[in-house]
Amino acid sequence: MALSPTRLAELYKEACELELQAFKPGNVSVYADGHDMTVADFRISAEVSAAPLCNPEYSVGEKIYYAVKATREAVACNTNLGIVLLAAPLLQAALDTNGLGLRGSLREILNTTTIADADWVFRAIALAAPGGLGEAQAQDVHAAATVSLKTAMGLASDKDRIALQYLTDYEDIFDFAILSYYNAMNIWKSKSWSAVGVYMALLSRFPDSHIERKYGGQHSDMIMQTMAKLGRELASRNPEQILPLLYQVDQELKAKRINPGTTADMTVATLLAVLLQEELI
Repeated sequence: MALSPTRLAELYKEACELELQAFKPGNVSVYADGHDMTVADFRISAEVSAAPLCNPEYSVGEKIYYAVKATREAVACNTNLGIVLLAAPLLQAALDTNGLGLRGSLREILNTTTIADADWVFRAIALAAPGGLGEAQAQDVHAAATVSLKTAMGLASDKDRIALQYLTDYEDIFDFAILSYYNAMNIWKSKSWSAVGVYMALLSRFPDSHIERKYGGQHSDMIMQTMAKLGRELASRNPEQILPLLYQVDQELKAKRINPGTTADMTVATLLAVLLQEELI
């Protein structure tokens, strides 16, 4: 089964908007801006990156580069590199699943990435200028790639959870985060609050690589314990009742300039995978 580029773009933008509607302590949402970025920045980024990400003529690498380029030209900051890196293979896989299902098609896409894909992605990363993949000594993003995109991601996978997904066929998303989403949906019947549940479940289980690249592991235990506690509170009460607690944690994290950006990106990818799978059924 296949989805049209137009429908893919709609689903991608829906996933991005749902993530913004989710109160993610420490990150940007409709409840609170932060880290010199606004909700408007992310909405514009989703809008301008959708067309290149869903262009059937582009390879995975080209999708990533042109989406990052369009974002950079529109908002002049790195709002969505991680989102784009995770979304491009998913959207490519959904263009035609060849009877393999979304994850089977994704596995095939990841296994057949090329050196050219890596070159395009290196250019995208250099343009976005984040901390992360470009720091792998064996493949500098400012030089020409000599390995496939999947292999290049493997070189960064020990310090970047987004890169790790390329090696595991998005194991964290398909085998953990999507299950967390549906568990939350069973409780709250709300996509945006289920996105909060995904964010908290991921942070309570995995250190955020964006935070660890910036601060090492000094905040990891605190964040995991805090998010596990918030998750328990959220599961046992009406979500609206814990808004004061969410605001408190959000302010505490942002005061320390702690941004679980990788986890926010993984949340978007989870929402996108859910929407794509439901559409493909």
